[in-house]
Amino acid sequence: MRTSLLAIAMLAATLAACNGQNQNTSDAPTATMAAKPDPAAEATFAELSKRWLDGWLRLNPVSATQQGDHRFDSELDDLGVGARKSYVEFSKAMLAELDAIDAAKLSRENQIDAAILRNQIMSDIWGMDTLQAWAWDPQLYSGLAGGAIYNLMAREFAPMPDRLKSATARMEKLPRLFAQMRENLDPARVPKIHAETVAKQNSGVISLIDQFIAPNAGQLQGEDRTRLDAAIAGLRKAVEEHQQWLDKTLVPNAKGDFRIGAKLYDEKLKFALMSSLSRADIKQRAEAELSRVRGEMYKVAQQVLKDRPGAPELPEQADEAQQQKAIEAALELAYAEKPKRSDVVDTAKQTLAQASEFVRAKDLVTMPDDPVEIILMPEFQRGVAVAYCDAPGPLDKGLKTYYAISPIPEDWSDEQTDSFLREYNTRMIHLLSIHEAMPGHYLEGAHSARHPSVLRGVLRSGMFAEGWAVYTESVMMDAGYLDNDPLFRLMRYKFYLRAIANAILDQGVHVDGWTREQAMELMVRRTFQQEREAAGKWNRVNLTSAQLPTYFVGVQEHFDLRSAMEKKLGKDFKLKPYHDQVLSYGAPPVRLVRAMMLDEPIR
Repeated sequence: MRTSLLAIAMLAATLAACNGQNQNTSDAPTATMAAKPDPAAEATFAELSKRWLDGWLRLNPVSATQQGDHRFDSELDDLGVGARKSYVEFSKAMLAELDAIDAAKLSRENQIDAAILRNQIMSDIWGMDTLQAWAWDPQLYSGLAGGAIYNLMAREFAPMPDRLKSATARMEKLPRLFAQMRENLDPARVPKIHAETVAKQNSGVISLIDQFIAPNAGQLQGEDRTRLDAAIAGLRKAVEEHQQWLDKTLVPNAKGDFRIGAKLYDEKLKFALMSSLSRADIKQRAEAELSRVRGEMYKVAQQVLKDRPGAPELPEQADEAQQQKAIEAALELAYAEKPKRSDVVDTAKQTLAQASEFVRAKDLVTMPDDPVEIILMPEFQRGVAVAYCDAPGPLDKGLKTYYAISPIPEDWSDEQTDSFLREYNTRMIHLLSIHEAMPGHYLEGAHSARHPSVLRGVLRSGMFAEGWAVYTESVMMDAGYLDNDPLFRLMRYKFYLRAIANAILDQGVHVDGWTREQAMELMVRRTFQQEREAAGKWNRVNLTSAQLPTYFVGVQEHFDLRSAMEKKLGKDFKLKPYHDQVLSYGAPPVRLVRAMMLDEPIR
């Protein structure tokens, strides 16, 4: 196993590097430093950052493993009463020390780190004391249970016998986590859909044992093997007993409302986005963008349906009904080209290769050489999203990024399967590979991992990452991907409508109390999603909050930043240097990247 000395040495070196300027290799002009930093303030912040990060990782050992700090691989998060109290006390003490530092005396790079650190600490305190997910969201526990094993076994950061020993220790502790879950959760506060989803995911822990651990058990001998076998047997029994509690106690008695309400939503949104846009700003901008994009889709529909037999009316000034009919007819042309049920993953592999070659040929951004692999989504993570990108942590170098795709459920009917494949037709899978991998999440994650600040890597902005992924869809379309195919352009607009709809849907459900019918109206009619996609998104907005807007808010801020830089540089603006510079800051919130590039104050 990687030694604790290595992790500590890397941590100290990278935090110390933050005291200097950003290692920006872009050809684009960089912002000047506003003032000379104070060495004493820099040293105080570096030491504070190191202590917070060390303490935070110690308190979150499952996350620590994912981040690439393997000092705590044998430990498991503790959600008992005393541990929760200690977590809040630690966070409040760190916040007090951080507030005592005059941020104006720090380098601009450290001003960014101070801003994201303050946001994280305040979010941690708010989450534990106010949101209290530990009391009503069973997904918190199922995610920890699966992640405890998956984060150890999915990547080869250490020899298999060492990882098996760590997994043994964690398997021995998992029954304690299940017990804490049963003790902490108040069924009256647990939403029914949360309980039902976790009841379906619970066996995923055993599937991880069967996939990763049992086939490699022979690599341990003697007492280590005996202990591993006992841990596996004990965990199988604990999962079975826990399943009984989930099915017979939690699910029947789950009476909570999945809508978190305006007050909690606005507070959570602030922490999730670190954006200058309010909930009202987001809604207004999203509604305007929805109308604009539908207009662009109608123009494409006019192009692809012209002179086609049976085509609907295509007037220059179409009313909403004419626009709707024309766009739906044009989309049918794209839906006709879809993979077989068994070919979705192979199609994703082909599209990833094609997108990578296109980015390289067009020289759109510096290409990473980090390994990436397409995998089936682990069972314990299914039921929320169709696909995701799982990058290695900032302390794990040279390991694989996983582009995970959820398989089509075996119990789906032919009609449900066809609905899914119409949504994820061949061109849409091209867009999925662009978004999740190249030049989206995989590429962005590889660039971000090169920033010297481990703190920034650990606290990577989801809004930056999701916004970048949506932004790259537009970049590829504008660069002529798939030979400027108009149906690809149409599908990109449709995919973008999903990001827009996400922002409207999230606050519509959690704040305005939308019904399923209202949500489906937005998704199916106004943004042209297939029934299976819309039904899945309805489940997702029930299970999550303040995450869906990150796509739209992030891409709007990326669009705004690019426009500002194009205006600033004029004819000297070049796409590749611009992209490399944006990615060189390590994925903090976009507004902080903008501050660096435009020499604006860091707030």
